Amino acid sequence: MKNYTFICIIASLFLAYISGAGCKKLEIKETTTNDPNVMDYLRNDSLNRFTKLISVIDKAGYETALNTYGTYTFFAPTNDAIDAYLKAHNANSIDDLPKEDLQKMLQFHLLSDPILTSSFNDGKLSSITDFGQYLVTSVVNTAGVSSYVVNRQAKITQPNIMVGNGVIHAIDHVLTPSLLTLAQLIEQDDSYSIFTQALKETGFYDTLNITKNKNGAQVWLTVLAQKDQVYIDSSIQNYAQLKAKYCNTGDPKRTDDSLHLYMAYHILPDIKYLADIVTSNSQETLVPLEVITDKFVNNKVLINDDSYTTIDGIVNEPGVELDLATSDRSATNGVLHNALGGFGIKIRKPFPVYWDLCATQPELTRLSSIYRKKTYLFDYGDSTNNTFKDVKWEKSCLKYRTGVKGYLGDYWQMGMGRSSSNTSNLGTCSGNSWIEFTTPLLVKGKYKVWFCYYTQNSTVSAVQALFDSVPLTSALIEFNKKISSVDPAQEASLAAVGWKWWAISSEKAGATAARMLGIVDVKATGRHKIRFQLVSGANADCNFDMVHFIPVDWPSQTSPRFSKTGSIEY
Repeated sequence: MKNYTFICIIASLFLAYISGAGCKKLEIKETTTNDPNVMDYLRNDSLNRFTKLISVIDKAGYETALNTYGTYTFFAPTNDAIDAYLKAHNANSIDDLPKEDLQKMLQFHLLSDPILTSSFNDGKLSSITDFGQYLVTSVVNTAGVSSYVVNRQAKITQPNIMVGNGVIHAIDHVLTPSLLTLAQLIEQDDSYSIFTQALKETGFYDTLNITKNKNGAQVWLTVLAQKDQVYIDSSIQNYAQLKAKYCNTGDPKRTDDSLHLYMAYHILPDIKYLADIVTSNSQETLVPLEVITDKFVNNKVLINDDSYTTIDGIVNEPGVELDLATSDRSATNGVLHNALGGFGIKIRKPFPVYWDLCATQPELTRLSSIYRKKTYLFDYGDSTNNTFKDVKWEKSCLKYRTGVKGYLGDYWQMGMGRSSSNTSNLGTCSGNSWIEFTTPLLVKGKYKVWFCYYTQNSTVSAVQALFDSVPLTSALIEFNKKISSVDPAQEASLAAVGWKWWAISSEKAGATAARMLGIVDVKATGRHKIRFQLVSGANADCNFDMVHFIPVDWPSQTSPRFSKTGSIEY
């Protein structure tokens, strides 16, 4: 892989796969209303679909609970669903089932928050069931008809039945919780025999076999497991060969042993269904400060598949696919995913990231009539463009300005402390005190952070950058200041005092300047936050163009340079 890059490739999330940023809580009054509550609705259903469910509720002693005022979501199995459940359990009637089992059944169908299908994602619901496990939802299409599916076990036959104490979803099968821990779920699948033995030999089987920690809190973990065939395809026929390849101390239980670290890299803290994974570009593992990266491309969830746009073109480091059909398997203490290829700790070395703040925002670049064509004001809540996923600001609107100097001839412009200028008679945006961007992928390591801007007026202001909420203290950004000289012979002395000229030689105006804001120690590979916060003064024309993250030991902090046409000069 080349050790430099000038634009981050940001993987677009497949919208049909994750339909929103999360479930929104439905506001329901917890006061007496004239609407029937859950039990009243079930008893008075005109189609008599829930008579056997009512018997389950009565025997379980849950009638009072479901008829009190609250804000519930209840997945209600129909009579046919109850009949199928009884048959599967060799029971002739509900009376043949223990009361405790019926209570657990109902607990798994009940949530304490009301969630409509409009808030369903392909993944776990935002609230946990009263049983203590999450439900997952998805949409399936059969013969041209789309249906909501819960836990891959039941279709919703009638959604969003509003009642006085919440919402009911009628379902065609009884939902059954997982009864196995992650360790047991993996072990009972013979196709994971090598992976299972490796878990036992490294001690991680015990880690994956508990549901509560010493303090009694629920344990949640996620495992990216590899089947035997994956190992066989890489010429590893059994556990002994896996140990011979990875174990470097003779004791796989040692935390510094390579096999121990290899297995730890396959386990993520917390519970992460596929939809949770692809909402973030990287995931922590049980190996300290080592992450996996992820993306969702062409209906595939890929891990450690990293792309960089280098001066020589796009470089891709192929990763491994997580199988959609055989992943998202719930356990009592987490979720299991199936990796279709082998992977280990990825060795990544820090490399420069020359980050253009406009070109990496897909909500902008997909607007072909605007991007690099005309100045535009983006508002929060704009029905056409919506809020930027990776750009946040305090209030009002954000100006995208094009046809200017700087890289690719555009930049973000914001009034810091006062309203922005009325460019092209488009109006003004209210003064803001901060703007925040999510960075491209940064490999762990130490970097000098250079902020590249264009000075437009002489109004004095001072702005401080914060990286993951930690202030960068080498310098403040004073948008009114220019470089006094752009003589190449003086570049070294300029850089020594925290300045550089970053535009190409045909744009030698000192107004195109870069300030070294500080040094960051990126502890974990992934995407991070950089915020620009007003400290003092006010300036209507603060222009945000590029940020350069250059490793502290990189040969040059001042090269290359960039032009408004996209060309690069050394």
